[in-house]
Amino acid sequence: MNRFPNILGEILNVEEEDNDDLDMLYAATRRSEGSSQGQIRRHRGSVPGHRIVNRDRVEGHERLYRDYFVTPCVYESLFQRRFRMNRPLFLRIVNEVEQYDPYFIQRTDAVGVLDLSSLQKITAAYRILAYGTPANSVDEYIRIGESTAIESLRRFVKAVIAMFGDHYLRSPNNIDIARLLQMGEQHGFPGMLGSIDCMHWKWKNCPTAWQGMYTGHCHELTIILEAVASQDLWIWHAFFGLPGSLNDINVLDRSPVFALLANGRAPPINYIINGHEYRMGDYLADGIYPNWSTFVKTIPCPQGLKKKHFAKA
Repeated sequence: MNRFPNILGEILNVEEEDNDDLDMLYAATRRSEGSSQGQIRRHRGSVPGHRIVNRDRVEGHERLYRDYFVTPCVYESLFQRRFRMNRPLFLRIVNEVEQYDPYFIQRTDAVGVLDLSSLQKITAAYRILAYGTPANSVDEYIRIGESTAIESLRRFVKAVIAMFGDHYLRSPNNIDIARLLQMGEQHGFPGMLGSIDCMHWKWKNCPTAWQGMYTGHCHELTIILEAVASQDLWIWHAFFGLPGSLNDINVLDRSPVFALLANGRAPPINYIINGHEYRMGDYLADGIYPNWSTFVKTIPCPQGLKKKHFAKA
């Protein structure tokens, strides 16, 4: 009978100790809150040092849509000039990119604010690619931050390569060759598969140790792109990355453009000119290329109307 009061007393003592601990924890929390009330937060959001700029993204989308995509739009006649393509082709690419990468689909963020639209992200990527402008230069019109524009550019390039690379950036098959030969014959060049040439692209951030070999005849840091394009602007061959100190012949020696032909695995080509049958396609080239049977070069000093007409073509 005497042991029950002792047990009850021990329980009461434990509860009193727990209450004392809770009181001490509560007091410490209040003191911490009081000391933090007088401090100014250095940043907002989840990224330390990140400043939030209210760009009014919805207004930027509406302005872009009114200027180029509504019917009729403000710059109806200037779309192809500024986007380097017609509007149906641009909208087709937008649709394909949205299906490949959900990043471009417009959503709402954690606080219910609309994100950037696919037109804003893809237009920013187009402007950077087409004009070579810095990523922060598209902010004033499109209302997109620099880091978001760079991320949109990276994802856009990956999406385009994944969606269109296998279909367009490839060697022509038998059906393509028949179409290219017909196109060339209509323009007075039977057997023509395209035009081949090299272009120099400036490399602003070239490492110092590499600047010697990437400086060419134009005395600028460049990277060479060798491309073959047809009359309808189909670029089916692109060989990129060689230093700017090389010329077109050096690039041709390293290029795989004639690899299938050299190995005997190229698609068969047959056409007749002036009663003679030919089995190799031709490429329109400038004067620096070697005198190969696959190259058709212009006449440097044309004499007569016929030769002048050929040189102009």
